[in-house]
Amino acid sequence: MARKKSIRKSATDFKSAVDNISDFLCAVSSGQSDNHVTWLYNYAIIRLYREFESLMLDCLIGAINNDTSTVSAKTGVKFPKHLTDEVCEYLVIGSGYFDFKGRDGLIKTLKQFVPDNHYVVTVVKKSKYKDILEQLSALRNFAAHESGKSKRVALTAINAKHLSASGAWLKIQGRMNTIVIRLKELADEIHANAKF
Repeated sequence: MARKKSIRKSATDFKSAVDNISDFLCAVSSGQSDNHVTWLYNYAIIRLYREFESLMLDCLIGAINNDTSTVSAKTGVKFPKHLTDEVCEYLVIGSGYFDFKGRDGLIKTLKQFVPDNHYVVTVVKKSKYKDILEQLSALRNFAAHESGKSKRVALTAINAKHLSASGAWLKIQGRMNTIVIRLKELADEIHANAKF
């Protein structure tokens, strides 16, 4: 019998990666110029988003791998009981890559593969994570692209009128730490609900 993908392990690995990002900011930012610190926070939000994106992909792969009836219910296709992680990943991303547009886009993507009442959807939909997930996506996009559109979306997400860089906003008043704490709480909820 094939081994089941561990969503619990993915949640634990995510929290460890998040701690490494926080440690990086603490270790590298001391003694740097203000501009360099902004760049470090830009990098950190991009990396944090990448880790979160990976967690969400792992959750979908694990949900399908652990119980193919979840994806069968959404697609109307009866899948074999045991699928490898690679096959599950292919079902989710095909020949492309895993991507979603903000919190609502993530929820929509999750619902393509698991029932609306699946615990991953339920956790991500919680109102206490709404602002953080919107900020994570918007600030990551602005840090990565610095386009006019990404800036407007970031300004809306943080409810501000001016923003020079994602890192400039994240580095003050513990804002990055707030996002980190909330994402770790989200990972803890996923871990607590996962069977494997």
